[in-house]
Amino acid sequence: MTTMRKIRHQIEYLFTRGVGTLVQILPYNAAIFIGSFLGDLAFSLLRIRRKVAIDNLKRAFGQTYTEKEFKKIAREAYRNIGRGFVEYAMFPVLKNRLDKLVEFEGLENFDKALKDRKGAVLIAGHFGSWELMGAATRQKGYPMDFLVGEQHNLLVDNLMNKYRQLMGIGIIKMGVATRGVIKALRNNRFVAMLSDQDAGRDGAVVDFFGYPASTPKGPAAFALKTGAPVIMAFIIRKNNGKQRVILEEPIYIQESSNKEEDIRKLTQAYTSLLEDYVRKYPDHWFWPHRRWKSTVKQ
Repeated sequence: MTTMRKIRHQIEYLFTRGVGTLVQILPYNAAIFIGSFLGDLAFSLLRIRRKVAIDNLKRAFGQTYTEKEFKKIAREAYRNIGRGFVEYAMFPVLKNRLDKLVEFEGLENFDKALKDRKGAVLIAGHFGSWELMGAATRQKGYPMDFLVGEQHNLLVDNLMNKYRQLMGIGIIKMGVATRGVIKALRNNRFVAMLSDQDAGRDGAVVDFFGYPASTPKGPAAFALKTGAPVIMAFIIRKNNGKQRVILEEPIYIQESSNKEEDIRKLTQAYTSLLEDYVRKYPDHWFWPHRRWKSTVKQ
């Protein structure tokens, strides 16, 4: 690692720790205001991937919105990213308060999965405060592991995993994913995965907003191999300061002799459900990501 990269990683880590220290001593609403401000800063002043976000919105929604409306949605999406970042940084002080901030719909789908004793593959997108959703679900008493990749900045990566483990969440690293995920599912645990970013040449190509999108095969492959249900989860930020987690009904497909096609069909099923939610709540999704990078000419 070069000296400049080490310095940058140290600065990123100190910034993350600094924000965490600040928001942990503030009232929740004040901390969320800071999150909104950070999102505004990234969108309006720093313009971090601003063009990518707006171009993605236009690709997804076509003529549905005006130029002004696209910018408004994108700005609010950045604010939501900032709020989610702050809520993540507040885990040490939110641990015993999540039941007052988050309400659930569809817990019967989790209860049935536990009763069937095959665990569940929980699929979420970079949608709303997804880390808070995982923590709140674990706090409800459900056995929860996260499948996580390693951040380039190991200082930040270790801090992120420390906060997850503080909330009782198990960690499965990508490097040992196959063994770890299958073991967790066979132990009747829930394994949460994010499955809405470009997967390059190794992904299953499915339709997303009318365009081919390379999508990770892992979630569908694990579900088909173990017989575990796929359950999609979404967290919606409400106007009253609370949030609602919606747990959708399990997704199954009729298996065939064509494993790759079965994976593609299951991946398409949950990708289509994600699209439905993004259409309803466009300001909740992570638009700065180049979602169609490997499948659509930019």
